[in-house]
Amino acid sequence: MLANFTDKRPSVKERLAIGKALRDQVPRADHGHFAKNPDRPDPIGILEQQNVSRVQKLVPVRFARMLASPFAFLRGSAAVMAADLADTPTTGVFVNACGDMHVANFGVFASAERNLIFAINDFDEIHPGPWEWDLKRLAASAAVAARFMGGDKAKAADAARATVRSYRKRIRRFAEMGYLEVWYNRIDERAVMDTLSAKARRRAERAVAKAREKGHVQVLDKLTEQVDGEHRIIEELPLIVRESHLENGTPINQALDIMLRSYVESLTYDRRKLLSRYRLVDSARKVVGVGSVGTGCWVMLLQGIDSDDPLFLQVKQAQTSVLAPYVEGQLPFENQGHRVVVGQRLTQGAPDIFLGWGEGLGRNFYVRQLADMKGSASFNEGDVEQLETFEEYCALCGWALALAHAKSGDAAIIAGYCGNSAALDDAIAKFALAYARQTDKDYEALDKARRSGRIRVTSETMVK
Repeated sequence: MLANFTDKRPSVKERLAIGKALRDQVPRADHGHFAKNPDRPDPIGILEQQNVSRVQKLVPVRFARMLASPFAFLRGSAAVMAADLADTPTTGVFVNACGDMHVANFGVFASAERNLIFAINDFDEIHPGPWEWDLKRLAASAAVAARFMGGDKAKAADAARATVRSYRKRIRRFAEMGYLEVWYNRIDERAVMDTLSAKARRRAERAVAKAREKGHVQVLDKLTEQVDGEHRIIEELPLIVRESHLENGTPINQALDIMLRSYVESLTYDRRKLLSRYRLVDSARKVVGVGSVGTGCWVMLLQGIDSDDPLFLQVKQAQTSVLAPYVEGQLPFENQGHRVVVGQRLTQGAPDIFLGWGEGLGRNFYVRQLADMKGSASFNEGDVEQLETFEEYCALCGWALALAHAKSGDAAIIAGYCGNSAALDDAIAKFALAYARQTDKDYEALDKARRSGRIRVTSETMVK
């Protein structure tokens, strides 16, 4: 950051030129290469190391979800890819990198003004890092997902290319906007619909309608039942479990009280005042995602004026970002939940009003609303109909990533480097295909570990 507010800032033209000059140091074609490092760490070993700090009885669920498909493996192996990306060329231009960028990590949610916004969903791994890491992981996921849906090599390359092309064009537009214009910029429902073909628009309209049905009241009917006149969260073993104690023997109500008292300190006064009107009614441990399985995660049901005024909060454990080992320097946050919240506020632009962090019982965590008109795309194996509009979806993802990077980094320098030609699109599409092949190999290695007994897997294979 600049030392003061009087230093002259470089112009957009100057920063574009700085970015363009970086091509001499790192030619764009260099991003097309992926060769496995001879000293590459064992990917299964990386996953096993992550499991050390997780709820051990849930580790087999994590592996089961990752073994659902190579695409599921990619979703759950951000730590593996972070190690691989650390060996790839970068320009040295940093943003707040998501760290777990993939096509399933986007969705719609309600802004504070109750408008539906399309943006990145999950920020557990967010950390300062090279912008290229996010873009390469996103493009690789597009290629893997395209193949999962029945696409051939050409379809996979086209999906990756569409992702990068959209990112490149959007980051250029953001580079020419004023800083406040970028800060307030959001991809709302109308903006999404305006970019889509008729067929893709129909699919998007169905997804939006479904998201609008996911308010707190609707979730109350789905997740709870009436017991002695009060709502109680329904168990769905092993995904949703009502527990009386933590693994260390601490009563769950005591633990949540400690966490909530810490959490409210991170909220502004007006949000604290609002939250204080609710009382905690029930809680349960919840298994979420793919890569997150085994980290501490609880759903809390709070009640406002009456039983028809619910508020669902999700308390999720925050651990060190998978990017941290590969980035020099320390973040000014002692609490990993603080890192997640600040990163989300900086890059998402419209986080929910109850987003906050805290600590308790030796754990860092962050809190957000569980259900606030949220929705995301689901990807089905062999879904050739979905594949027909997948490139349009990938373009939306590239757009949302460009906006996140423009909010947290120097859009003009990145745009100057990306340029106006398809050079970067083609290079990263080539990388994406190579990494898709590596993902297949890593997936097979995990399955081999299952067959040999090295890892234990449950029969639960749903990704929720």
